[in-house]
Amino acid sequence: MSNGQAIRGTRIGAAPSLHSERGEPVPRQRVGYWCANGHETVRRFALYIDIPNEWDCTRCGWPASRDQANPPARRTIKPYKTHLAYVRERRTEEEAEDLLAEALAARAASRGERG
Repeated sequence: MSNGQAIRGTRIGAAPSLHSERGEPVPRQRVGYWCANGHETVRRFALYIDIPNEWDCTRCGWPASRDQANPPARRTIKPYKTHLAYVRERRTEEEAEDLLAEALAARAASRGERG
């Protein structure tokens, strides 16, 4: 192409070869986190930020802390509840029967049926 809008010949995801194109990299520090299962998760943070005390383990998903000797306890997981389970917590059987009867009567009335 001779019109000056040629695309440079690089592959997708190619990084610039010189720091001058992107600037200097930020100084970083390596921080290790350990979970209750003994897994180590390593993260790198810039020197100037506040480092979090906990991070989720990348292998098992449990919380991990920077203290290898005292990792945080596992979180309790609430079982999944369906929509119907939440409805049953809020309504008694009698209330459910009354609501169903009202809904059926309204449906029949909208169709012009006699109840």
